[in-house]
Amino acid sequence: MPSYRAQLNIMGLRPGHVPEAVMDTAVASLATGHHVDANQLDVVAGVPRITVRYTVEEDGNPDARAVSSAAAMRAAVENVAVTEKLVVLRRTKGRWIALRRP
Repeated sequence: MPSYRAQLNIMGLRPGHVPEAVMDTAVASLATGHHVDANQLDVVAGVPRITVRYTVEEDGNPDARAVSSAAAMRAAVENVAVTEKLVVLRRTKGRWIALRRP
């Protein structure tokens, strides 16, 4: 099964939500259709970025499923936080290669 990373910058929380809700929402969204391997929070140039690593079953077009799942993850996270710059990467021959942006 191919491995993917969805990286999403978090620009701020929506009123009434706690910081933990961002990652919880992202992981729950991807876990509905995929196995989530790991997640992490980094701060890049002062901007929080969540990364969720997940696998997609090989069905003939896993890249398209990975991208659409990442877009759905972003939509779910938008309910609790303001986001920008979603990037989806695929693990290929030991390197993370960026796919088109959703």
